[in-house]
Amino acid sequence: MIDRASRLRKGPRASIAGIGATPYYFRGESAPQTIYEMIGKAILAAVADAGLSVRDIDGMAFYSYGFEGAQIVEQLGLPELNFAAVVSGQGGGSAGVLDLAAMAIETGRAKAVICIGACQQIASRYGQSLAGLATTPQGVLSLTSGLTGPGQSLALFARRHMHAYGTRREAFAEVVMASRAYAASRPEAIRKKQITLEDYFAAPMLADPLCRYDFCVESDAALAFVVTSAERARDLRQKPVDILGAVHGGKREWGRAFFWMNQPDDLFASSGARAIAERLYGETGVAPADIDVALLYDHFSPLVVMQLEDYGFCGKGEGGPFVESGAIRPGGAIPVNPHGGQLSECYVIGMTQIREAVEQLRGTATNQVSGASLALVTGGPAPIPMSAAILGV
Repeated sequence: MIDRASRLRKGPRASIAGIGATPYYFRGESAPQTIYEMIGKAILAAVADAGLSVRDIDGMAFYSYGFEGAQIVEQLGLPELNFAAVVSGQGGGSAGVLDLAAMAIETGRAKAVICIGACQQIASRYGQSLAGLATTPQGVLSLTSGLTGPGQSLALFARRHMHAYGTRREAFAEVVMASRAYAASRPEAIRKKQITLEDYFAAPMLADPLCRYDFCVESDAALAFVVTSAERARDLRQKPVDILGAVHGGKREWGRAFFWMNQPDDLFASSGARAIAERLYGETGVAPADIDVALLYDHFSPLVVMQLEDYGFCGKGEGGPFVESGAIRPGGAIPVNPHGGQLSECYVIGMTQIREAVEQLRGTATNQVSGASLALVTGGPAPIPMSAAILGV
């Protein structure tokens, strides 16, 4: 049998050398801080974690949702940027920041790239983002159908999956209950209270078949990651976590995801990530069976079920029974979001998933997966670009 390491198609593209984060706040509780103040704190923590200073940073890659780069450069006194890039995608591109950073390091455009993600829901709530769409041919369906947020739209995807494959709400409940079980021991987690199946079914329905527990936390926080070359990272303060592969993009047929409803039938009952998964596994030579821990973007519980299918942990349409079997719990076939994920710990457009992957691979995670050496991190499901990365040690 060929061992896992020998199947990797190439060495690391770059390495994560430092991570930093602010405390996690429930929506609005980060005031009177500004989003830039939180970002500054996260960056300072990340460069200190790596054993560097802000003067060593010469590149920036981020998923922007309410902030831009110029003020960050000014307030921290970064001497000069040699590389700067932003990925879009309404959360779908969140793991793509690692792809951008790795490209900058590989091409020599930068020596140390800071990746940033931040949320602050004081003036507006992300869960109501579709309510502000303009009355255009593109936006009129949402406006006239009561699809005021991603949850209402993605409820249609969940219902289609239930119709096509017999998926039960018990599977969605198991995703939520597993996330709460993990979050119970996570000091940073916002939602620690354990829930039972009875609690789940007693919760108010927000967008049938999604109840209140199926929606992620509404939260404020900032996270940052220092990416540099694998060679340089080995000489820095922390155990480096290698970016073995990172991709972003997606198929035209998936398009604007929950902003439209014209996907082919098999895509409509999915997370839209199959093409990204195929590219990522092809780039790295890693197979689903090699992954030790999966950090899946879980803004809504059914999308975990669908991502498990799209990323090959189970067959198409088998996600419900797979989850209900206990497969995503500790000791299961594939531990999913041991930090509690966005459903229970904190929602910061996928950045907490990257943090947990790094901690798992450093061996410092709160709910450590024994022997973890390969982690999958996903963005989305959301409009393209979708994204994902495989990290390893």
